[in-house]
Amino acid sequence: MRDADPGLFGPDSVTWQLHGDPMMWVAGVRALYLQALHPRAVRGVLQNSDFRADPWGRLMRTADYVGVITYGTTLQAERAAARIRGVHRRLTGTDPDTGARFAVDAPELLLWVHCAEIDSYLGVARRSGFPLTPAQADAYVAEQRQAARLVGLDPADVPGDTGQLAAYFDKVRAELAATREAFEVFAFIQSPPVRTLLAPARDVLWRRAAALAYDSLPPFAHELYGRPAPAEATVDRALRVTGAGLRAIPAAVRWQLPPARIVKAVGRLGPGTHPSAYRLRQGRTVTRPAP
Repeated sequence: MRDADPGLFGPDSVTWQLHGDPMMWVAGVRALYLQALHPRAVRGVLQNSDFRADPWGRLMRTADYVGVITYGTTLQAERAAARIRGVHRRLTGTDPDTGARFAVDAPELLLWVHCAEIDSYLGVARRSGFPLTPAQADAYVAEQRQAARLVGLDPADVPGDTGQLAAYFDKVRAELAATREAFEVFAFIQSPPVRTLLAPARDVLWRRAAALAYDSLPPFAHELYGRPAPAEATVDRALRVTGAGLRAIPAAVRWQLPPARIVKAVGRLGPGTHPSAYRLRQGRTVTRPAP
């Protein structure tokens, strides 16, 4: 018997379609570069995280979390989020400049991480050729208030459309800086440790993807990192070429990659519920408001 629970977003949401796109992997790396520019946020990660020792494991756990809150049942999503909140609740960081301790789950830090992720997912998708109208882009930002609620934020305090998201970045810009920790994350993303046999693949594939993710950052991020921003048209062209190449891989193959949440969702809900840009082109998406 199938479980008819569509989860927090459901097959008719923009989120359902967008998060199934393979360019989300590039977007996720972009989010890491961007998140590192908030001094307290990056210090909280470096002082509490094991990503240096197990970078690939952490990446897959993050992908699995996004997968389960997008494509899992409501209960699965709520349970996964409760575990994350429980971990964050126990963590603190120390500001090396002032010695002050701060909670890792402080609302302003959670909001920064959320907005950096959503801006990255949306920006990379649109620039790489994923079909989204302005109204659908606004709907995606509104839908992601659900994701913000899951980590402990009040949805009313989270941007609900692209205009509010842009206004948030204008407001937070003065708090951002490229600290020593930010450059440590930057260097790590550029060349994460791998087994010797996998080093050639890292050098050919990963570094290209990481460079493209960095190039797609907004101008203010390039300015903070102290490097000239590449021409926007050049980056857009590279994103479109990469997107076309990744989307040419059969979806049935891509969806089998860990954590295979899409395959499980379609098995649960039945044929015709797989992510599809066709739904977006036909305007068959419905935003489900956050509770």
